[in-house]
Amino acid sequence: MAGGSLGPTGVAKERADLYQGRVTAYVVGTCLVAAVGGSIFGYDIGISGGVTSMDGFLQKFFPDVYRSKQHAHESNYCKYDNQVLASFTSSLYLAGLVASLVASPITRNYGRRASIICGGVSFLTGATLNAAAQNLGMLLVGRIMLGVGIGFGNQAVPLYLSEMAPAHLRGALNMMFQLATTLGIFTANMINFGTEKLRPWGWRLSLGLAAAPALLMTVGGLLLPETPNSLVERGNNAEGRRVLEKIRGTDNVNAEFQDIVDASELAKAIKHPFRNILKRKNRPQLVMAIFMPTFQILTGINSILFYAPVLFQSMGFGGSASLYASALTGAVLFSSTFISIATVDKWGRRALLISGGIQMVVCQCIVAVILGVKFGNNQELSKGFSILVVTVICLFVVAFGWSWGPLGWTVPSEIFPLETRSAGQSITVAVNLLFTFIIGQAFLSLLCAFKFGIFLFFAGWITIMTIFVYVFLPETKGVPIEEMIFLWRKHWFWKRTVPAYPELDESNGRESNSVEMGSR
Repeated sequence: MAGGSLGPTGVAKERADLYQGRVTAYVVGTCLVAAVGGSIFGYDIGISGGVTSMDGFLQKFFPDVYRSKQHAHESNYCKYDNQVLASFTSSLYLAGLVASLVASPITRNYGRRASIICGGVSFLTGATLNAAAQNLGMLLVGRIMLGVGIGFGNQAVPLYLSEMAPAHLRGALNMMFQLATTLGIFTANMINFGTEKLRPWGWRLSLGLAAAPALLMTVGGLLLPETPNSLVERGNNAEGRRVLEKIRGTDNVNAEFQDIVDASELAKAIKHPFRNILKRKNRPQLVMAIFMPTFQILTGINSILFYAPVLFQSMGFGGSASLYASALTGAVLFSSTFISIATVDKWGRRALLISGGIQMVVCQCIVAVILGVKFGNNQELSKGFSILVVTVICLFVVAFGWSWGPLGWTVPSEIFPLETRSAGQSITVAVNLLFTFIIGQAFLSLLCAFKFGIFLFFAGWITIMTIFVYVFLPETKGVPIEEMIFLWRKHWFWKRTVPAYPELDESNGRESNSVEMGSR
């Protein structure tokens, strides 16, 4: 090993300044294909809310909700309060949570491509079952298969993108996942807007068309190269170097390749990555893997995206008008992602997360005030206030789209050392899907109970998470993925937790003899 034996990070020293290469068409192309995996996640987010507001779908599977929708209710906020209906949306994410944990050893032992392909096949199966569903049981089985696909895809695709992208553009290229997600949401909203008119079977077309992005993901997975990091981790150094040279467009990849090899040497010594991730030295990454996806969901964005048509109908919008309004929010979310892509590697992660959080808090509070003052039981918003609510919600979505939307995935995917990377990504996905399930299952009841206060509930969480980023998250802009450990050692808070080289034994605080120090 150049520079001596491995330190506890698997990287002997910082070599970022020695990295060579350029952004090649090859790496951009592979990242675009891989990011299609995000579209299946987005398509389901967008399609669920529209389908659950369609009369034909409700009549067939949820007749009680259909009857409640047709008659006056004591509260506009409670028309859709039905736990079985909520389970149609949330069951997918519970299945995805379990699948993401299963995907971790597959991603590590068989490569990122294997998980991408598994995700595509599972989602394709689920889309077919949903489109052909004749009863609630078949519908839910299809949703579970979709969840398995999302669990595998969300586990593997962000890792794939982080490992393929050059360090100075990793943020922008990693956001291809979020861009594909938002494109999937917008596409689903537009499809719902069209199929709503194909009564009573239009919902089948909406659900069945999920097979299109799933097919792209599966075929893309078969055609993609494996990442250099994964190839080296599995002992194929020669092929790993060949792929690295190809995606960097140069033969001079010695520094970056050495970092990958160093990290891989330590990764091979870690037999239990989930156990290793609990060690004190990995605590900053573990905290981020838990809190970043938790806060991303507690912005309330998924509630708006899942139930946008239901939410807008609850506010007095007609069926077509509510679908149009939700399509508008989908378009805004997709467009705002480009802001993040253009600025994330220039302004950094922290600036976007903090400024986006402030804007979201303001928007949530404005919507709460409008609904609290102008909207009550069995009332409808005036046209002027309806337009204002949609406008403010769009501003909220814009802020999410260039901050917590993409960065909630980007930051966790880039901060883990190789030996715990697949386990860390599994935790990130599992936590994201756990809170997505909780909010998806509870939102209709929370809307009924809190009424306009639901927006203040989310505003409070956004305030907390903005403070969290300001205090605890170091800037990761431009830092090579295999050298991220040095950030924690320099951070005012985390340097107390992450030991400086040489590693300290966690059980007694003495220097550990388990890792050969070598020369620096």
